Amino acid sequence: MRVTTANNIDSIKNHEGEEEISLDDLVISSSPHITSEESIPKIMYSVVVSLLPASIGAVYFFGLRALALIVVTIGVALATEAIFQIARKKEITIWDGSALVTGLLLALNLPSALPFWMAAVGAIVAITIGKQVFGGLGQNPFNPALVGRVFLFITFPRHMTTWIIDGMTMATPLGAMKFEGQMTPYSDLFWGNVGGSLGETSVFLLLIGATYLIYKGYIDWRIPLGLLGTVALLTMTLGHDPLFHLMSGGLVLAAFFMATDMVTTPVTQLGKWLFSIGAGIIVVVIRLYGGYAEGISFAILLMNAITPLLDRYTRPRVFGT
Repeated sequence: MRVTTANNIDSIKNHEGEEEISLDDLVISSSPHITSEESIPKIMYSVVVSLLPASIGAVYFFGLRALALIVVTIGVALATEAIFQIARKKEITIWDGSALVTGLLLALNLPSALPFWMAAVGAIVAITIGKQVFGGLGQNPFNPALVGRVFLFITFPRHMTTWIIDGMTMATPLGAMKFEGQMTPYSDLFWGNVGGSLGETSVFLLLIGATYLIYKGYIDWRIPLGLLGTVALLTMTLGHDPLFHLMSGGLVLAAFFMATDMVTTPVTQLGKWLFSIGAGIIVVVIRLYGGYAEGISFAILLMNAITPLLDRYTRPRVFGT
């Protein structure tokens, strides 16, 4: 087939000069030309569905107060986004599910004993500083839920490190190992019979949701594999129990549900590997040599900061150059 570029072209002709396609039959539009049935609401609500097992588990392990915390963070996140968009005279988009996901993820990263007003402050910070000040969904360089969590951790460290189960204060598995030298049984870590944030205790329930997202194709397996693999390899090399570190703290929750955020992580395959490996290294350094028992939130936010550089220096060459 031959395509001529003359200004007065009105058809596309084959080699014999016979007209095959009239330009009147073509639809000219701007990119993208490859469409998909996926949409922001569809993806966001799928993430919510994937987090339901961990959310239900949080209510089972920590009681109705866990449910109340989830309701508070989601409600404040939705209200904050709507107020911010009204103030900026922008379209209200709280029904797209993004603020819902932010509020839910923030709640799953909080201890059950955290006062409700602190959780509300965290949700406000997550939406405003973590998202809206940068222009809203798709423009934020940092994971909003982690911005809210780290703000609360720095501002209210005592409340953010108080873990209560059945009315008793107890240490997290990482805290017990780091500061007391006590190892939690694998079975407790897997099923969730431990202290910790609402959504990080049960590896089993988190893996159910992660499997669903991988099946739907909404997360790239390279990031959780690179992150978890790096932590396992380094801890084993440094003489620690890799399986304990993989199942302790918020590592599984973060690896599948926050490190895989489409907006704040690289788009290239090599960039995703470098992002996840870098986050894994930071986690191990903080856990083994830092003053905190956990470090996944700081690790992801630090790697979020260099995501633009990773995308810039790992993008593939243009075909033909």
